[in-house]
Amino acid sequence: MSKSLGNGIDPQEINKKLGAEIIRLWVAASDYSGDIAGDEKILARVVDAYRRIRNTLRFLLANVSDFDPAQDAVPFDQMLEIDRYALTRATEFQAEVLAHYKVYEFHPVVAKLQLYCSEDLGGFYLDVLKDRLYTTAPKSLARRSAQTALYHITHAMLRWMAPFLSFTAEEAWKVFGNSDSIFLETYGNVAGAGAGADEGLLAKWSRIREIRDAVNKDIENLRAAGQVGSSLQATVTLTAAPEDYALLASLGDDLRFVFITSAIELIAGSAMKISTRASSDAKCERCWHYRSDVGHDPAHPTICGRCTSNLLGAGETRVHA
Repeated sequence: MSKSLGNGIDPQEINKKLGAEIIRLWVAASDYSGDIAGDEKILARVVDAYRRIRNTLRFLLANVSDFDPAQDAVPFDQMLEIDRYALTRATEFQAEVLAHYKVYEFHPVVAKLQLYCSEDLGGFYLDVLKDRLYTTAPKSLARRSAQTALYHITHAMLRWMAPFLSFTAEEAWKVFGNSDSIFLETYGNVAGAGAGADEGLLAKWSRIREIRDAVNKDIENLRAAGQVGSSLQATVTLTAAPEDYALLASLGDDLRFVFITSAIELIAGSAMKISTRASSDAKCERCWHYRSDVGHDPAHPTICGRCTSNLLGAGETRVHA
């Protein structure tokens, strides 16, 4: 006969319905210094957390499937700036994780990993990265730089999650790793000798993300009004105070990729002001950007200039994002 946890929850029934991995995650997410809470709503949140982590991992694995680190890896100092930021942020995050593990605190790691997957990766870095992964030439520096970052982040993430998502981490390691088990691995620098505690880089991109969030809110108003379907359909005019202007201007034309808009005009001013409108340009069927040069090549009337270059020419140059 199975024993209830005292709140009507039967561990064996949970195991039958949700599996051992969810039980392990639920236990790891619980603060053992107090009473352990468990009900249907809590378990539903645990399932959602698992899906978020697993879906993030699936994206990472899918986008390094054609990446051979021995031949394709880009040195840290040659990577695009946002990739270097992502690895620096991952290094910072790992330091937090290991500090918690050192004192056997699992529940903060679970909470922070969920947040890292949803905000740092899904809500920002991976969102920005999709254009470069899917539209640039397969072996271009821009794409290989992105894959190098994803490769290192995947290695780190499997180690972060292995103590409480053991089956999932081991399952992924069988197709990704280069040893018999994830549990034979140790923690190390996220990007070898490259990424470190670059406070300037972290501060710069933290502020860029704050400004991006403000722009996204303005675009969301257009979407709610039915004027645009996605952020790529919006044209943004952004007025920024001197410090923010210098920060954003340093990204050059790559700024529009960071904000995931087809066009963004940056203006120096005394305070921040955001103005968005729907683009009047045609949509490129390949990259989905709205560009005035769609159809510039009669042989390829439905794609824009940069897609023509990425497919048939030298390819676009990306420096920051």
